[in-house]
Amino acid sequence: MLVWAYAKNRKTQLGFEAFKRAGDYGYKLSIISCNPLMSNLAKEGAVGDLEFVYKEMIRRRIKLDVVSFNTLVSGLCKARKLNKARDVVEDMKACGVSPNVVTYNALIDGHCKSGGLSRMCKADAILKEMVESKVCPNEITYNILIDGYCKDENVAAAVKVFEEMQRQGSKPNLVTYNSLINGLCNSGEISKAVSLRDQMSSSGLRPNIITYNVLIHGFGKNDMFQEAKKMLDVIEKEGLAPNVITFNILVDACCNSGKIEEAFLIHASMASKGILPDVSTYNSLITGLCREGKLDKAEKLFEEMKDDSLKPNVVTYNILIGSLCKKRESRKAHRLLDRMVKIGLSPNHVTFDTLMDGYCVEGNLRAALKVRELMQKEGLRANIATYNVLIKGFCKQGKLEDANSLLNEMLQRGVVPNRNTYDTIREEMVDKGFVPDIDGHMYKVLG
Repeated sequence: MLVWAYAKNRKTQLGFEAFKRAGDYGYKLSIISCNPLMSNLAKEGAVGDLEFVYKEMIRRRIKLDVVSFNTLVSGLCKARKLNKARDVVEDMKACGVSPNVVTYNALIDGHCKSGGLSRMCKADAILKEMVESKVCPNEITYNILIDGYCKDENVAAAVKVFEEMQRQGSKPNLVTYNSLINGLCNSGEISKAVSLRDQMSSSGLRPNIITYNVLIHGFGKNDMFQEAKKMLDVIEKEGLAPNVITFNILVDACCNSGKIEEAFLIHASMASKGILPDVSTYNSLITGLCREGKLDKAEKLFEEMKDDSLKPNVVTYNILIGSLCKKRESRKAHRLLDRMVKIGLSPNHVTFDTLMDGYCVEGNLRAALKVRELMQKEGLRANIATYNVLIKGFCKQGKLEDANSLLNEMLQRGVVPNRNTYDTIREEMVDKGFVPDIDGHMYKVLG
């Protein structure tokens, strides 16, 4: 019962230690104690420990049930260990436990979010396997697929799933409509998105603030700013309250379309609605000012954030560092990087790569390499973007042998070239009569 008590009180690590000690002393635990522990480990992303518990349960001959297997399958899928998840499903069948809708939903969701080129084909294959196994898809199954197809920019397929869902007697819910409306907005089909919102209302489902935020984002993305603003009135008529995300979407839409003054008016109106701006609000405004070349005002706004008790994040710093580098003020940008490190904010690849590029454009290759050294000290390895910046920088300065050395180093470290790498090799090396000496790696470049 000790393992169960720790798990129920969210003291997962203590529960895990108690589970291990029980094994050491030969105490046999029940499935009632083990399942909550597995659930906690899965939620916390402790997949290694979760797998350990699973294997130990089998070794200790604790009979697993459908909940145990589903918890492990779900945890593995969230960790993108899809092959292992499939193996567990086979173990499940071998133990005489039939996969259910929860099992298949976890697998489908895992493939939809895997990021692979064939992810939706694999998700669809699991759906077919599910139906062949006489397991009926539910609303969650359809919602996962609709969201997956929308994120895969295949809205037509998402619409077909939506229609099939209704034919099979499953009723679309708020999640269904919001996912599909978002997909339609992202693909520029705004009129269809609005029609779907109306269909949603007609079916007895009341749109929520997420629905309207999605529509506002769609209007803004498609340069329909007035329509986006009108949605604020609709929100109020519906008895809903706009939130900080609503205003951030509007501010961002203004900044992206060059309406910086309008963006500041919206920012000022937030207080009258009882909504405090957050870091994202300021990041959009700073980006807008930087795009218009108003770097002094952007820096002033950066300092004002502290007056609103807001801490600039890595995105804020990256925006300013990028703008300073474009103005060929890389040394000033470097001081911002030093400031980040000093206050305990970890720069990311974008931060370092942007500053390296700034120095390269200015012809200060030594400083660019120093930034790379600093990046490595911060625990970040050079990625393809890093190498592309440096290789191009050295080529532009006529340092083709050094660029060639960097290219070899990149390949030796297993960093895969991309289109930008090939373009640089062709335009800055081959077209200028320099054939790169890529000993033992030529197949990687030509392949």
